[in-house]
Amino acid sequence: MKKIFSYPTSLNKLTTHYCAGCGHGIVHRLISEIVDELNIREKVIAIAPVGCAVIAYNYWNFDVCEAAHGRALAVATGIKRYRPDNIVFTYQGDGDLAAIGTSETIHAANRGENLTVVFINNAVYGMTGGQMAPTTLLGQKTATTPAGRDASLTGYPLKISELLAQLTAVKYIERVALDSPQGVLKTKSAIKQAFRNQVENIGFSLVEVLSPCPTYWQMSAKQSLDWIRDVMSREFPVGRIK
Repeated sequence: MKKIFSYPTSLNKLTTHYCAGCGHGIVHRLISEIVDELNIREKVIAIAPVGCAVIAYNYWNFDVCEAAHGRALAVATGIKRYRPDNIVFTYQGDGDLAAIGTSETIHAANRGENLTVVFINNAVYGMTGGQMAPTTLLGQKTATTPAGRDASLTGYPLKISELLAQLTAVKYIERVALDSPQGVLKTKSAIKQAFRNQVENIGFSLVEVLSPCPTYWQMSAKQSLDWIRDVMSREFPVGRIK
């Protein structure tokens, strides 16, 4: 019988620390599969800043560098400029990339740094207690918006992908969702394209992944997937943006 799946070499065999139903483990596996398939494990360097994935280095069997909260793309820029032959990518949540790291994100994109960005959007701060994130939906309840997000007080969900797509130097942006097996396959395809772009020196690429956080959404795993498809995707439509 033909073997169609095997454990990725680039993924360490560990028991996950993520909450049940969390999307991070799925994306960790997809990235590991892509690194193996592109045969870049000895060249890849990941940047894992503060957030739910702060200890991603435990899971990935390739080089990973830590960065201060929000500074992942600044660190990635320095590494890539000093070691241009390496494949450098950041793995960032909505708090890191779209809040404290907004400046680093915008300016790295505006310079057209030849980097790959994997942006996990779960609409909440998952590491620090479930507070409102820049991507929290209107009406969504969080630890800091117990009555639901109110635009008159906290503004609207920040659509970082659409914002960055306006920049001339940005080459590729796609939004995907982990709401189904088909969504997972599309996520892998988009992230793989973003890595290929860097290998081919095309320029700045970002993939936004709508990812479930059942714990802080106070939902079951299935309910969280339904919520991504039925609610979250209306605010953040999936598809190729640039």
